[in-house]
Amino acid sequence: MKKLLNISLLSIAALSLTAGNPYPLVQTSFTADPAPMVYNDTVFLYTTHDEDDADGFKMYDWLLYTSTDMVNWTDCGSVASLKDFAWNPRDNGAWAEQVVERNGKFYMYCPIHGNGIGVLVADSPYGPFKDPIGKPLVWQKEHWNDIDPTVLIDDDGMAYMYWGNPDLYCVRLNDDMISTSGEIIKFPKITDYQEGPWIWKRDNRYYLAFASTCCPEGIGYAMAETPLGPWEYKGHIMDHTPRTRGNHPGIIDYKGKSYVFGLSYDVLRLSTPEHHERRSAEAAEMHYNADGTIREVPYWRDSNLDPCDTFNPYKRSEAETMAWGYGLKNGRLGDRNMYVGNIDDGEYIIVRNVDFGADSPARFMISAAAAKDGGTIELRADSLDGQIIGRAEIKNTGSTDEYALNECSTAKIKGTHDLYLIFHGKDASELFRLDWWKFTR
Repeated sequence: MKKLLNISLLSIAALSLTAGNPYPLVQTSFTADPAPMVYNDTVFLYTTHDEDDADGFKMYDWLLYTSTDMVNWTDCGSVASLKDFAWNPRDNGAWAEQVVERNGKFYMYCPIHGNGIGVLVADSPYGPFKDPIGKPLVWQKEHWNDIDPTVLIDDDGMAYMYWGNPDLYCVRLNDDMISTSGEIIKFPKITDYQEGPWIWKRDNRYYLAFASTCCPEGIGYAMAETPLGPWEYKGHIMDHTPRTRGNHPGIIDYKGKSYVFGLSYDVLRLSTPEHHERRSAEAAEMHYNADGTIREVPYWRDSNLDPCDTFNPYKRSEAETMAWGYGLKNGRLGDRNMYVGNIDDGEYIIVRNVDFGADSPARFMISAAAAKDGGTIELRADSLDGQIIGRAEIKNTGSTDEYALNECSTAKIKGTHDLYLIFHGKDASELFRLDWWKFTR
C-alpha cells in the first residue's frame, strides 16, 4: 500500500477519526464487501481482499477482522482462499462471501466468479474452513450471475440463500446448510437492484438490502412479509454518490444499536486520485422508523461511528488491534498469531476509547522484534501532541522473528482517552515489528 509522505494529511485524518467521523475501518489492507456476523458478543467481519497492486478486481482470499466496540478492529488475517476449493480452476475471483452460524458450525458461502457458489465449513468462526462437498453448491452454467450470496435462517428453522447480479435468485438450503432443496427462484426485478444482496429479519419483517444500480452504486433496500417476497422497494439506506464508485451492504444489530456496512475508495484516495479497484470496508450507525422503514444514512465521511463500548488497556491486546494504522502492514507469526510491521518513523496506531479507570497505570509493556537499531514508541493521549503517557525503547533483537518484552513507566492518566502509539527511529523505515501490548497497575 502506497504511503503518504505528508504527515499533516495523516493528522487531519486522525482528527476526523477522533471527532467521530472516521476513515474506513481498516487501513492496513484493502478490504471490500464487508459481511458482519455477531457471535459471542463479538463482531466477526469477513471481507474480500483487493491486492495492493490491483487495477481491476484482483482477489485471491477472504479476510477476518473482529471488534467488541465497532471502532477498534483486530486483524485475524486470511481465513480462506480460492485454494480451499480443489475443484476451482480459477486463480482470481474470490468475491463477496457471507458466514453464518448454525448449531455450532460456521458456514462460509463463497462465489467463485464464473464457477458458481461454493461453501466451506468450520468449527470456529476463525476457521480453518474446509470444503465439505467438493463441488459448487449452486452453479447456473448458462451465465455468470452467481455472485454475492447471502443467507437467512428463519425463525422456523428454514434456511434460504439469495444471490445474483443483475438478477436476484433464491434457493432453499437443507438443514445441513451444504445442500439445497427445490428449484432456484428468480425474483421479478426490484427497482434499482444491481448486486450484493443482504437478507435479514427484524420485528417479523423481511429486509433485503443491495448495491443499487451502478455506477456509482448506493445501498437500496426492499421489504416483504415472507422470505420469498413479493419485495417492495423502499428507497435508499445510502444514496448514490460520486464520492464512491461501488458499495456493498451488510446489516447487523449489536449492543443495542443497528449498523450498516459498505465500502468506499477513501483509503486509496489518500495516496492517489486515480481509479483502481482497491476498496475499503466502512460502517455507520443506522436507524429504523416506527413503521419499520430505514432512515437514509449520509455518506460514510458524513456519518458517525462512535464506540459502543470501552477498550480495556489492562488485558493483553494484539498490536494489530487498531482504529487507525495507515501505512502499516500486518503479517503472520504463526497459524493465527499476527504482527504489525512496515513501521516507519512518524507513523502511528490509534486505539480509541481506552478506559484507564480511576487508578492510573504504572507500567506499559510491549512485545517487539527489531533487526536494526530499533527505536521508540511514544505513548500519547487523545492526539499526536497530547499528554505523554510514556516512552518505550525498542531494542535490537537481532531478527524480525525474535521477540522481546520492552517496558517503561507511565505518567498518571485516568478515565477514557484515545491512545496514540507513535513510532520513532533513526533508521526511518522498517523500524521494528510488534506482537502485543498491555498496561499494568
